[in-house]
Amino acid sequence: MADLTIFHNPKCSNSRRALQALEESGVEFDTVLYLKEPPSRADLERIVGHLDGPVADLVRHDDKFKALGLDPKGYTEAEAVVDVLVEHPELMQRPLLETSDRAAVARPPVEVVATFV
Repeated sequence: MADLTIFHNPKCSNSRRALQALEESGVEFDTVLYLKEPPSRADLERIVGHLDGPVADLVRHDDKFKALGLDPKGYTEAEAVVDVLVEHPELMQRPLLETSDRAAVARPPVEVVATFV
């Protein structure tokens, strides 16, 4: 098991760019297709605890978020973020990079990947 993990959605261009940057760096990493293998509550709590930046950044405010009638102001605290991502993993911002002590949304992909390798 590598120390670096990418939570990846192959349909997302930013996620594909981050994956390509990791591959080109030559660093060893694991890939989690989080829509097929959603992170558990414990995984999400760990990620939130290591996240660079506000926990609200971990939640996508896309059309699905709006269709669910969710309010961005309700997802600024760790517990609320974990709760919504357990129920709706597709709302997790991607790509997400994680090591044993750090996690970050890789936006912009190449620049953030560079800080992990």
